[in-house]
Amino acid sequence: MDPQIEIAPPELVGWAGRPILMDTAHQHDDLEINFVAEGGTMLYLFGGEPVEIGPGSVAAFWAAVPHQLVANSATRVHWVHVPFATFLGWGLPTGLVGRLLSGLPLIAPPTAVMASDPANFTQWAADLASAHPERRRILLLEVEARVRRLALDAPQEPVRQYAGGDPALRHVVTMVRHIAEHFREPLTVADVAAAARLHPNYAMTHFAKIVRTTIIDYLTRCRLAEGRRLLVTTDLSIAAVAADSGFSSVSRFYAAFKSECGLPPAAYRRQHR
Repeated sequence: MDPQIEIAPPELVGWAGRPILMDTAHQHDDLEINFVAEGGTMLYLFGGEPVEIGPGSVAAFWAAVPHQLVANSATRVHWVHVPFATFLGWGLPTGLVGRLLSGLPLIAPPTAVMASDPANFTQWAADLASAHPERRRILLLEVEARVRRLALDAPQEPVRQYAGGDPALRHVVTMVRHIAEHFREPLTVADVAAAARLHPNYAMTHFAKIVRTTIIDYLTRCRLAEGRRLLVTTDLSIAAVAADSGFSSVSRFYAAFKSECGLPPAAYRRQHR
């Protein structure tokens, strides 16, 4: 299964293989778990930040946050997607749920790598390929336990430095970080380009080459991700969610949300609460 495929509707799925660089950032409403089984490092742009997942590491994140694999030297990775409703039903500690819903991934440091991870992820793939209900129940219990342990082992803040040698990628990392920090404010292409000290035309060329979309489209996706988070985690009115997510009007929020998510904001809130 291609990791670039959008999962809709969310379902419990898993697969393994060599990662493929993503043509664009994508989102899907589930908890995504990555395990780098062989090879080097995966570099994601995750909610506007560079996030590196190294050899042997396990990472978990809420995949409704726009994420894109832009550099990779891993040769084999396992992926597991747990439906959002299932994840919320685990009754995880409030702090852990809040961290994930705020867009911070959980990443196990090298010191917390578990020797059992290769065998476990391989077994989970086999269980997911089975139609046996009991195997799937066992799988979910084991995945939940792994996420709980990951929460204990992961640093409070993910490592977000990128020291790669590609100048274009470094410029793009600067721009997406600026978007992540300022998407709630009025923001123009010129503002984003200035953060990387680039001419807007040059900035747009770099951005399109690496992220495979425009700066404005990426900015809209970040705002929509925040809107989804606020709809699920707060009782704010739709108008307040639109404003707090950076949209200039409720009508723009409705139009972008319906286009991206396939249903209006209020229906999305009812579905996930």
